[in-house]
Amino acid sequence: MSFLTVLFAGLFYAATAIFVVGLTLKIRTYARTPAPLKIPTTPAPTTKSGVVLRMTREVVLFESLFKSNKWIWMFGYLFHGALLLVTLRHLRYFTEPVWAPIEMIQPFGMYAGFAMVAGLGGLWARRFLVDRVRYISTPSDHLILMLLIAIGLSGLGMTFVAHTDIVAVKAFILGLMVFDLQPLPADPVLLVHLTLVALLMIIFPISKLLHAPGIFFSPTRNQTDDSRDRRHISPWAAKLESDAQTKSNA
Repeated sequence: MSFLTVLFAGLFYAATAIFVVGLTLKIRTYARTPAPLKIPTTPAPTTKSGVVLRMTREVVLFESLFKSNKWIWMFGYLFHGALLLVTLRHLRYFTEPVWAPIEMIQPFGMYAGFAMVAGLGGLWARRFLVDRVRYISTPSDHLILMLLIAIGLSGLGMTFVAHTDIVAVKAFILGLMVFDLQPLPADPVLLVHLTLVALLMIIFPISKLLHAPGIFFSPTRNQTDDSRDRRHISPWAAKLESDAQTKSNA
Protein backbone atom coordinates (compact mmCIF):
# COMPACT_ATOMS: atom_id res chain seq x y z
CA MET A 1 0.00 0.00 0.00
CA SER A 2 1.45 3.37 -1.05
CA PHE A 3 2.21 6.14 1.42
CA LEU A 4 -0.14 8.44 -0.51
CA THR A 5 -3.08 6.08 -0.05
CA VAL A 6 -2.44 5.68 3.67
CA LEU A 7 -1.98 9.44 4.08
CA PHE A 8 -5.27 10.37 2.43
CA ALA A 9 -7.12 7.53 4.13
CA GLY A 10 -5.95 8.84 7.50
CA LEU A 11 -6.81 12.39 6.49
CA PHE A 12 -10.39 11.49 5.60
CA TYR A 13 -10.92 9.32 8.66
CA ALA A 14 -9.75 12.23 10.83
CA ALA A 15 -11.80 14.79 8.86
CA THR A 16 -14.93 12.64 9.11
CA ALA A 17 -14.48 12.17 12.85
CA ILE A 18 -13.99 15.91 13.39
CA PHE A 19 -16.97 16.72 11.17
CA VAL A 20 -19.37 14.27 12.83
CA VAL A 21 -18.30 14.89 16.43
CA GLY A 22 -18.01 18.65 15.98
CA LEU A 23 -21.37 18.95 14.25
CA THR A 24 -23.05 16.74 16.84
CA LEU A 25 -21.69 18.84 19.70
CA LYS A 26 -22.77 22.07 18.02
CA ILE A 27 -26.29 20.78 17.39
CA ARG A 28 -26.43 19.58 21.00
CA THR A 29 -25.45 23.07 22.13
CA TYR A 30 -28.08 24.67 19.90
CA ALA A 31 -30.76 22.31 21.20
CA ARG A 32 -29.88 22.98 24.86
CA THR A 33 -29.58 26.77 24.55
CA PRO A 34 -32.59 28.30 26.33
CA ALA A 35 -34.96 30.64 24.51
CA PRO A 36 -36.64 32.49 27.39
CA LEU A 37 -38.40 35.06 25.23
CA LYS A 38 -40.95 34.88 22.43
CA ILE A 39 -39.13 36.57 19.54
CA PRO A 40 -40.54 35.22 16.24
CA THR A 41 -40.05 37.57 13.32
CA THR A 42 -43.49 38.90 12.46
CA PRO A 43 -45.73 38.30 10.65
CA ALA A 44 -45.34 34.85 12.18
CA PRO A 45 -47.55 31.75 12.24
CA THR A 46 -49.65 31.10 15.33
CA THR A 47 -49.69 27.30 15.03
CA LYS A 48 -47.03 24.58 14.92
CA SER A 49 -48.12 23.50 11.46
CA GLY A 50 -47.67 27.08 10.35
CA VAL A 51 -44.14 27.06 11.76
CA VAL A 52 -43.36 23.87 9.83
CA LEU A 53 -44.63 25.50 6.63
CA ARG A 54 -42.64 28.65 7.32
CA MET A 55 -39.44 26.69 7.99
CA THR A 56 -39.98 24.67 4.82
CA ARG A 57 -40.29 27.84 2.75
CA GLU A 58 -37.21 29.26 4.45
CA VAL A 59 -35.05 26.18 3.86
CA VAL A 60 -36.27 25.37 0.35
CA LEU A 61 -36.93 28.84 -1.07
CA PHE A 62 -34.84 31.20 1.14
CA GLU A 63 -38.00 33.24 1.63
CA SER A 64 -36.66 35.89 4.01
CA LEU A 65 -33.57 36.48 1.85
CA PHE A 66 -35.78 36.86 -1.22
CA LYS A 67 -37.80 39.55 0.56
CA SER A 68 -34.65 41.25 1.78
CA ASN A 69 -32.37 41.36 -1.28
CA LYS A 70 -33.15 39.86 -4.66
CA TRP A 71 -29.53 39.97 -5.90
CA ILE A 72 -28.11 38.14 -2.92
CA TRP A 73 -31.00 35.67 -3.11
CA MET A 74 -30.24 34.97 -6.77
CA PHE A 75 -26.56 34.20 -6.21
CA GLY A 76 -27.23 32.36 -2.95
CA TYR A 77 -29.96 30.21 -4.46
CA LEU A 78 -27.84 29.53 -7.53
CA PHE A 79 -24.98 28.33 -5.35
CA HIS A 80 -27.05 26.19 -2.98
CA GLY A 81 -29.15 24.63 -5.76
CA ALA A 82 -26.05 23.77 -7.77
CA LEU A 83 -24.30 22.46 -4.65
CA LEU A 84 -27.20 20.10 -4.04
CA LEU A 85 -26.95 18.70 -7.57
CA VAL A 86 -23.17 18.36 -7.34
CA THR A 87 -23.45 16.58 -3.98
CA LEU A 88 -26.10 14.18 -5.28
CA ARG A 89 -23.94 13.48 -8.34
CA HIS A 90 -21.05 12.50 -6.05
CA LEU A 91 -23.19 9.83 -4.40
CA ARG A 92 -22.18 7.55 -7.27
CA TYR A 93 -18.81 7.18 -5.55
CA PHE A 94 -20.44 5.89 -2.36
CA THR A 95 -22.94 3.40 -3.80
CA GLU A 96 -22.59 0.17 -5.74
CA PRO A 97 -24.66 -0.33 -7.75
CA VAL A 98 -25.44 3.32 -8.38
CA TRP A 99 -29.04 4.23 -7.62
CA ALA A 100 -31.18 5.00 -10.68
CA PRO A 101 -32.06 8.59 -9.62
CA ILE A 102 -28.36 9.35 -9.14
CA GLU A 103 -27.62 8.03 -12.63
CA MET A 104 -30.33 10.28 -14.07
CA ILE A 105 -28.91 13.49 -12.60
CA GLN A 106 -25.30 12.87 -13.69
CA PRO A 107 -25.41 15.22 -16.73
CA PHE A 108 -27.11 17.96 -14.70
CA GLY A 109 -24.71 17.57 -11.78
CA MET A 110 -21.72 17.74 -14.09
CA TYR A 111 -22.62 21.21 -15.41
CA ALA A 112 -24.00 22.38 -12.08
CA GLY A 113 -20.37 22.89 -11.06
CA PHE A 114 -20.25 25.98 -13.27
CA ALA A 115 -23.40 27.38 -11.65
CA MET A 116 -21.97 26.69 -8.20
CA VAL A 117 -18.78 28.62 -8.94
CA ALA A 118 -20.77 31.46 -10.54
CA GLY A 119 -23.01 31.74 -7.48
CA LEU A 120 -19.99 31.77 -5.17
CA GLY A 121 -18.36 34.41 -7.35
CA GLY A 122 -21.40 36.65 -6.98
CA LEU A 123 -21.49 36.18 -3.20
CA TRP A 124 -17.77 36.92 -2.95
CA ALA A 125 -18.02 39.99 -5.19
CA ARG A 126 -20.63 41.52 -2.89
CA ARG A 127 -18.13 41.40 -0.03
CA PHE A 128 -15.94 43.79 -2.05
CA LEU A 129 -18.52 45.90 -3.88
CA VAL A 130 -21.12 46.58 -1.17
CA ASP A 131 -19.75 49.01 1.41
CA ARG A 132 -21.71 47.82 4.43
CA VAL A 133 -20.96 44.16 3.63
CA ARG A 134 -17.27 44.89 3.05
CA TYR A 135 -17.14 46.65 6.44
CA ILE A 136 -18.38 43.62 8.38
CA SER A 137 -16.53 40.97 6.32
CA THR A 138 -13.75 39.15 8.15
CA PRO A 139 -10.77 37.22 6.74
CA SER A 140 -12.58 33.95 7.53
CA ASP A 141 -15.50 35.00 5.29
CA HIS A 142 -13.15 35.44 2.34
CA LEU A 143 -11.18 32.27 3.10
CA ILE A 144 -14.32 30.11 3.22
CA LEU A 145 -15.49 31.49 -0.13
CA MET A 146 -12.02 30.94 -1.59
CA LEU A 147 -12.04 27.37 -0.32
CA LEU A 148 -15.46 26.61 -1.81
CA ILE A 149 -14.52 28.17 -5.16
CA ALA A 150 -11.24 26.22 -5.20
CA ILE A 151 -13.15 22.99 -4.55
CA GLY A 152 -15.51 23.79 -7.41
CA LEU A 153 -12.76 24.74 -9.84
CA SER A 154 -10.63 21.70 -9.05
CA GLY A 155 -13.68 19.46 -9.53
CA LEU A 156 -14.43 21.09 -12.88
CA GLY A 157 -10.77 20.69 -13.82
CA MET A 158 -10.99 16.93 -13.31
CA THR A 159 -14.24 16.75 -15.28
CA PHE A 160 -13.31 18.85 -18.30
CA VAL A 161 -9.52 19.29 -18.36
CA ALA A 162 -7.34 16.78 -16.50
CA HIS A 163 -9.36 13.59 -16.27
CA THR A 164 -8.64 11.14 -13.48
CA ASP A 165 -9.35 7.43 -13.04
CA ILE A 166 -12.84 7.66 -11.50
CA VAL A 167 -13.06 3.86 -11.20
CA ALA A 168 -9.99 3.85 -8.96
CA VAL A 169 -11.33 6.86 -7.03
CA LYS A 170 -14.60 5.03 -6.40
CA ALA A 171 -12.74 1.91 -5.29
CA PHE A 172 -10.72 4.05 -2.86
CA ILE A 173 -13.85 5.66 -1.37
CA LEU A 174 -15.79 2.40 -1.12
CA GLY A 175 -12.73 0.86 0.53
CA LEU A 176 -12.64 3.65 3.11
CA MET A 177 -16.23 2.87 4.04
CA VAL A 178 -15.38 -0.73 4.96
CA PHE A 179 -11.79 -0.09 6.18
CA ASP A 180 -10.31 -1.86 3.15
CA LEU A 181 -7.79 0.57 1.67
CA GLN A 182 -7.54 0.65 -2.11
CA PRO A 183 -4.88 2.50 -4.16
CA LEU A 184 -5.57 6.19 -4.72
CA PRO A 185 -4.60 7.71 -8.10
CA ALA A 186 -1.72 10.18 -7.78
CA ASP A 187 -3.25 12.81 -10.07
CA PRO A 188 -2.29 16.30 -8.76
CA VAL A 189 -5.70 17.89 -9.39
CA LEU A 190 -7.45 15.01 -7.65
CA LEU A 191 -5.14 15.28 -4.64
CA VAL A 192 -5.75 19.04 -4.41
CA HIS A 193 -9.51 18.48 -4.67
CA LEU A 194 -9.56 15.83 -1.95
CA THR A 195 -7.33 17.91 0.34
CA LEU A 196 -9.64 20.91 0.02
CA VAL A 197 -12.73 18.77 0.68
CA ALA A 198 -11.11 17.32 3.81
CA LEU A 199 -10.20 20.83 4.95
CA LEU A 200 -13.81 21.93 4.46
CA MET A 201 -15.02 19.02 6.59
CA ILE A 202 -12.56 19.93 9.34
CA ILE A 203 -13.48 23.62 9.58
CA PHE A 204 -17.22 23.14 9.06
CA PRO A 205 -18.10 22.70 12.77
CA ILE A 206 -16.29 25.94 13.72
CA SER A 207 -17.29 28.14 10.78
CA LYS A 208 -20.23 30.23 9.66
CA LEU A 209 -21.25 27.29 7.50
CA LEU A 210 -23.08 26.11 10.61
CA HIS A 211 -26.01 28.24 9.46
CA ALA A 212 -27.07 25.04 7.66
CA PRO A 213 -28.21 23.22 10.82
CA GLY A 214 -28.48 26.42 12.86
CA ILE A 215 -31.48 27.74 10.99
CA PHE A 216 -33.65 25.01 12.50
CA PHE A 217 -32.82 26.30 16.01
CA SER A 218 -33.42 29.99 15.30
CA PRO A 219 -36.14 31.25 17.70
CA THR A 220 -37.06 34.00 15.26
CA ARG A 221 -38.12 31.27 12.82
CA ASN A 222 -39.14 28.23 14.88
CA GLN A 223 -41.43 29.91 17.41
CA THR A 224 -45.19 30.40 17.15
CA ASP A 225 -46.59 33.87 17.63
CA ASP A 226 -48.91 32.95 20.49
CA SER A 227 -47.57 35.10 23.32
CA ARG A 228 -51.03 36.61 23.83
CA ASP A 229 -52.64 33.20 24.14
CA ARG A 230 -50.29 31.35 26.46
CA ARG A 231 -47.32 31.95 28.69
CA HIS A 232 -43.96 31.08 27.20
CA ILE A 233 -41.45 29.64 29.65
CA SER A 234 -38.31 27.66 28.91
CA PRO A 235 -37.90 24.21 30.50
CA TRP A 236 -34.96 25.39 32.64
CA ALA A 237 -36.96 28.39 33.86
CA ALA A 238 -39.96 26.20 34.57
CA LYS A 239 -37.79 23.98 36.75
CA LEU A 240 -36.44 26.96 38.69
CA GLU A 241 -39.96 28.28 39.15
CA SER A 242 -41.16 24.88 40.32
CA ASP A 243 -38.27 24.55 42.80
CA ALA A 244 -38.95 28.06 44.16
CA GLN A 245 -42.63 27.23 44.55
CA THR A 246 -41.76 24.02 46.37
CA LYS A 247 -39.49 25.86 48.79
CA SER A 248 -42.10 28.53 49.46
CA ASN A 249 -44.72 25.87 50.26
CA ALA A 250 -42.38 23.98 52.56
